[in-house]
Amino acid sequence: MASPDQDKWDRIYREAADGDVPAAAVLRDNRHLLPRRGSALDLACGRGGNALLLAAAGLETHAWDLSVVAVEDLSARAARRSLALHAVQRDACAAPPAPDSFDVIAVSHFLDRQLCPALAAALRDNGLLFYQTFTEDKDPDVGPKNPDYILRRGELLTLFAGLRPVLYREEGRLGDLTQGFRNEAILVARKD
Repeated sequence: MASPDQDKWDRIYREAADGDVPAAAVLRDNRHLLPRRGSALDLACGRGGNALLLAAAGLETHAWDLSVVAVEDLSARAARRSLALHAVQRDACAAPPAPDSFDVIAVSHFLDRQLCPALAAALRDNGLLFYQTFTEDKDPDVGPKNPDYILRRGELLTLFAGLRPVLYREEGRLGDLTQGFRNEAILVARKD
């Protein structure tokens, strides 16, 4: 039996328009940092833009999402592109990744603070975390309203304090709000 959260996300993805699914900026703009081989996880993958990019880069890619609709859609997209990608319906909060299991983990527009230590532990030595989600300095009409799903200033660095930051960006509401990277924070961090 599906949970209320799964029903909600299944409905959202069922109603979503078809079309190209871009990867998150943190991954797309920093693709050059990816290893040449290894295993990757797109956690809370949704329609799978991150997973498709990771698989196209030659990584053995796993994609997890609570929504079976999203996972089926992603599997079909990957098959049409002849990409080797393992998409499964999985509640990562209830069943987090095992320690030392991935070389790359990508997360975008998802936040469960309780899961962050398990994500850091799931990285292998020299593994990279690519993380992007909404901040409290966002436009009120953008992203979630519930503060449980919104980062406080600088919080992403704190949540992954055991990893070495490679890149961090959080512009908030500084300067000309019509330019730059707004509403979200991005982090690329390495497990040394």
